[in-house]
Amino acid sequence: MATRAKALRLVAVLTTCVLTASCGLFGGSSDGANADIERNVLRIGVLPVVDVAPLRIALTEKLFEKAGLQVNLVTQPSEQEAIKQLGTTLDLTWATHVSIFRAVAEGTELQLQGEAYQAGPNSMALVAKSDSDYDDPGKKDAPRIAVNSETDIGALTTRAVLDTAAVEKQKIKFTNMPFADMEAALIGGSVDAAFMIEPFITKAQRKIGAKIVTDTARGPTLDFPMSGYASSKKFAEENPKTMKLFRDVLRQAQQRAQSNKLAVQDSLTSYADVDAPTAALVSVGTFPLSLNPIRLQRVADMMDTEDVLSGRLDVQQLLPPGTTN
Repeated sequence: MATRAKALRLVAVLTTCVLTASCGLFGGSSDGANADIERNVLRIGVLPVVDVAPLRIALTEKLFEKAGLQVNLVTQPSEQEAIKQLGTTLDLTWATHVSIFRAVAEGTELQLQGEAYQAGPNSMALVAKSDSDYDDPGKKDAPRIAVNSETDIGALTTRAVLDTAAVEKQKIKFTNMPFADMEAALIGGSVDAAFMIEPFITKAQRKIGAKIVTDTARGPTLDFPMSGYASSKKFAEENPKTMKLFRDVLRQAQQRAQSNKLAVQDSLTSYADVDAPTAALVSVGTFPLSLNPIRLQRVADMMDTEDVLSGRLDVQQLLPPGTTN
């Protein structure tokens, strides 16, 4: 009887352990929290672009929650502003690689945590109004081009593509403005074309009948690495396990987005101010599954060649320790 009583007590203890997840049998709590990570809440800066669709998909499918992470996406006015908030109101942010590398060159200590997006056909382009005579990239000697920033990916890739059309770079006249203001600038005639990314390209096509003058992911910018996620170097060094977990979940999300274009287009209706018919027409590029230093060095080297950077930036130094392709 004593043996039977001891066995019953053991069963009771084990049952309590399983129900409360206090004995560590499963390496975490019953709500999916990961006891190993330094923190379980991440604030990530985002903009309403296709690039961040995998994060939205991850939230919808509770990928972060299942891994024990609470992710809060915080919409930012610009990627430059978001980078400034790292270490204070943001833990990570999405931004173009051009913006990230410029910030590093100017003294901001950052660490890359993932690639977000790589250009596909017409995922970034020069767009003109429907009745414009600007229908070929080499047609104007001194085109007036709207860009979201003269120091970002728009100006960089526009120079490269127009250079192949024999347009002298120094003659291009850039005007800085938010993507949301570009349709009005095209209609008003203050610019000949605007550098846009999706979903702004498709929105302009449907709203004002805009036409694509040229895809800016061609020739020297074919399959161009567009954007990624970065944290401050200090935050990454203080939270290495959390950052590794973020990269693991991001990879899952990127895989889902890459294999399901419809899921990407559907997600746009929840955050990018587009309706379902517009979302269904959006061009979708590639969602990389890992940090590739060779691919990313291509961006830094082009920035060096185009004098966007004052010297060559070694991208390998921005990757997390132990990161492989």
